[in-house]
Amino acid sequence: QVQLVESGGGLVQAGGSLRLSCAASVASGRTFSNYYVAWFRQLPGKEREFVALISPVDGSTYHVNSVKGRFTISRDNAKAMAYLQMNSLKPEDTAVYYCAARYSTGSMYVGQYNYWGQGTQVTVSS
Repeated sequence: QVQLVESGGGLVQAGGSLRLSCAASVASGRTFSNYYVAWFRQLPGKEREFVALISPVDGSTYHVNSVKGRFTISRDNAKAMAYLQMNSLKPEDTAVYYCAARYSTGSMYVGQYNYWGQGTQVTVSS
């Protein structure tokens, strides 16, 4: 069982930056370093979409093309934290951002994640 809590969202002007955090609480018997972590976002009126993924141990990452070069996913296993640094924000980045965790293997598909945070709103004004 994993509980995830996002924070760091808010209102920012276009071109600005935000850093989202995801705090994980993992049930005994497993550790945060067993889990892939991903960030998804849900734009108004749209389905939830994949943003970025980070592997548990070697820290390899994958970012969707629309955010590549602007967003960076990272993690700190010792603190059981994951992050999404968002730079050069655009109005089209406005969404609720969710972190998600999956044991052992990574995925870009919403339906393959068992554990989700409650989401944090990011609003980018033009």
